[in-house]
Amino acid sequence: MRSHEVNTIDYMQATHDLALTVQQRADGQYIWMMLAAAEPVAGSDALYYRPACTAAVAQPSYSSALAIGIAELTRVAAAGSAPAVA
Repeated sequence: MRSHEVNTIDYMQATHDLALTVQQRADGQYIWMMLAAAEPVAGSDALYYRPACTAAVAQPSYSSALAIGIAELTRVAAAGSAPAVA
């Protein structure tokens, strides 16, 4: 698998209300995760997000995972829609 392949979760529907984070899974294993906004909870000011897609392959550094995640987020935004579900 190439380092930029993506695991997509089926409820990612639009390119708005997205966030990007990097998680450390183990020493030297970092993955990016794109998050999509969930429905707001009545009476709450909190923002809720769900995982939308993640890196299929871990990277050796935080900055590498972040750069690849930013590239994927940019690709999704340029396409005008979320990645298709495999």
